[in-house]
Amino acid sequence: MLGRGKRTLLFVNGFGCDQSIWRYLIPALTEHFHLVLFDHVGAGQSDSSAYDAEKYASLDGYAADLLEICQQLNLQHVTLVGHSVGAVIGVLAAIRQPELFRQLILLCPSPYYLNEPGYHGGFERMDVEQMLRFMETDYVGWADSFASFIMGNPNQPSLVAELTHSFCQNDPAIAKQFARVTFLSDNRADISKLRVPCLLLQCAEDLIAPLEVGDYLHSVIPDSTLVTLPVAGHCPHVSAPTETLEAIEAYIAA
Repeated sequence: MLGRGKRTLLFVNGFGCDQSIWRYLIPALTEHFHLVLFDHVGAGQSDSSAYDAEKYASLDGYAADLLEICQQLNLQHVTLVGHSVGAVIGVLAAIRQPELFRQLILLCPSPYYLNEPGYHGGFERMDVEQMLRFMETDYVGWADSFASFIMGNPNQPSLVAELTHSFCQNDPAIAKQFARVTFLSDNRADISKLRVPCLLLQCAEDLIAPLEVGDYLHSVIPDSTLVTLPVAGHCPHVSAPTETLEAIEAYIAA
């Protein structure tokens, strides 16, 4: 917990990341907000022995953790900032207990990563299954290649190296199961139930969550604002923190 503002920002990491992934945004926010950051079970400084395969067989288990944090810290009127699958976890939590949340800020969210008739998620099932097999056979090799794919900024190799390191800090067994849940879960039916105002913040070039996904979310979430950053990659809070911060602050101020 950081900062000294009265308004709470609760950060939810995406797959493979720990709370340090927000480090480029934190300094500008601590002066005006109370910040709460945490690690999913199996990542960062978390206690891997708390992992329950049955609980975390769906994203609902991660949403339950999020709500428990709100309860334990007595958080109210929270502005949630979630990245990638962390954004979807935040949406699931807000659907279950909307009274806890003032608004959601969702960075590069995707409710479903697979292509279906009438829906473009970005991946064919065969490609995802191949990626998951790669994780099983060579986790370090997968981390090396996938970090580059997700960061999408080959001119910034240091960022790719940092993300690779983050992946490799995770418990591999838990990470493999989290990846399967992340990439094969279909939360489209859940997303449409969201009634908390939200900002959909996407990148103009994102191989993980293409522009069609943002358009879809904007069409099914009633009180949503869609902003497209003129940047590449799936981690704008890392590769384009200034642009990301400006969009977040503008939405909160409005």
